[in-house]
Amino acid sequence: MSDNAAALAHFAARLAFETDVSDVAADLAAGVPGVVVVDSRSRESWDQGHIEGAVHLPTAEIATRAPGLVPGEAMVVTYCWGPGCNGATRAALEFAKLGYRVKEMIGGFEYWAREGFPVETASGVTRRPVDALTAPVSGAACAC
Repeated sequence: MSDNAAALAHFAARLAFETDVSDVAADLAAGVPGVVVVDSRSRESWDQGHIEGAVHLPTAEIATRAPGLVPGEAMVVTYCWGPGCNGATRAALEFAKLGYRVKEMIGGFEYWAREGFPVETASGVTRRPVDALTAPVSGAACAC
């Protein structure tokens, strides 16, 4: 395989199995049917804050609980803490083993919150100010 062919295959595969927080937020806002966002973190982490509307399903429970919580035709998007954590990767692997279509949300909960998207806690839904190191503070899309 030539270097160019390898690069094409590599980047196409990444886009087929990874998504970012901005794309997930856009899909949720547009009401794209069949998207199910799954938080694979612990109960303590979930309680600290999570994506509004996400399903809480820790990785260790996916094999037994997913079939009763997540429709088989769903496009599952997994997330964990952030780029320094591979929990979303492990969760995505568990969903793939069950035959689900699945993508990992790169950036995780950290970048979801840092980009100013809604965070749900027991106190309600809130938004943090946009971190200028992660997204335009104007709230406009980065157009990448």
